[in-house]
Amino acid sequence: MARYDYHCPDCGITFEVEHPMSAHPKVTCPSCGNEAERVFDPSGIVFKGSGFYNTDQRDKGSKPAKCESCGACD
Repeated sequence: MARYDYHCPDCGITFEVEHPMSAHPKVTCPSCGNEAERVFDPSGIVFKGSGFYNTDQRDKGSKPAKCESCGACD
């Protein structure tokens, strides 16, 4: 079961509802009873530090070696 935030456009409250990820229920506001909209939040994952890009693995200022088999690579 996953928890999702919903917001009521009529009364302005935000509340949490738990339901399976595969379900897409029509959620009603517990305060006024009108249909609520699901709130989409950005992910909480933050990538910090080195190692997340190709360029982080290379030495500064060095060029890749030529390919021995074809000789065409730079």
